[in-house]
Amino acid sequence: MGEKQTKLKNHEELSESVNPNSYQLKHSTISTATISKTPITIQSQLQLQEIQTKKNQFQQVAISVTIGNEKRHQLNQLSYPWGIFIDNDDKSIYIADSWNHRIVKWKSDSNKGKIIAGENGRGNQNNQLSWPRDIIFDKENNSFIVSDETNILVIRYTDTNQQIIISNIVCWGLTIDKNGYVYASDYEKHEVRRWKQGDKERELIAGGNGRGNHLNQLNGPTFIFIDEDFSLYISDSLNHRVMKWRKDAKEGIIVAGGNGQGNSLRQLSSPQGVIVDH
Repeated sequence: MGEKQTKLKNHEELSESVNPNSYQLKHSTISTATISKTPITIQSQLQLQEIQTKKNQFQQVAISVTIGNEKRHQLNQLSYPWGIFIDNDDKSIYIADSWNHRIVKWKSDSNKGKIIAGENGRGNQNNQLSWPRDIIFDKENNSFIVSDETNILVIRYTDTNQQIIISNIVCWGLTIDKNGYVYASDYEKHEVRRWKQGDKERELIAGGNGRGNHLNQLNGPTFIFIDEDFSLYISDSLNHRVMKWRKDAKEGIIVAGGNGQGNSLRQLSSPQGVIVDH
């Protein structure tokens, strides 16, 4: 119990190190860095984003939500959202609304969200969350999975109950592949493992060789993405790089950054998100 309390305190301090009052923002838009297999040009506007690739063109309309310094816990507001998951069937967006300690579902035609987990403020009770980082939806089991960072848990929610599926894990990133395997990053153990419902053991996929910057190591992995070929992309945060681990590989390859912390085109600074444009 003492060890868990110490870890909880440390990660409360980590989460609270970003002070929302230091930002003077009126609106928030969610921006995402992509690793593209074709050249991509992005023009960003407040109301509209036009993204063009060599093969196709589409428009993406963004919804802005107020995040000023006032309390922002209403259903049409967010407070420092981290992970998001989009249901391709009904276009609903699941959001880890971190500073509100809740998970919110926004339907595509709605101007406000619905709380689906964490309705009772920050805490460690069954109906509470503490700085949730990421959210994915498991269609095969009709459930969603949350990384509850400072409670050091990964939790599965169904319509009727919830289940702790991993404990004692500082998990920032979750992703799920087309076969239903769930992947979770472990910020403290510097590794990513996967499992499927019913599995007794979680399989090591990346890292697991201690903290470091060699190609078989990670350092504070945060958000992750799995592609159609089962290659895993990892925001290797404290190494300031993005790694790609092919299926069954013993080490990864650097696909972005890896040249120290900085703001040049060859560098990254504590990356915390990655998606792949197929």
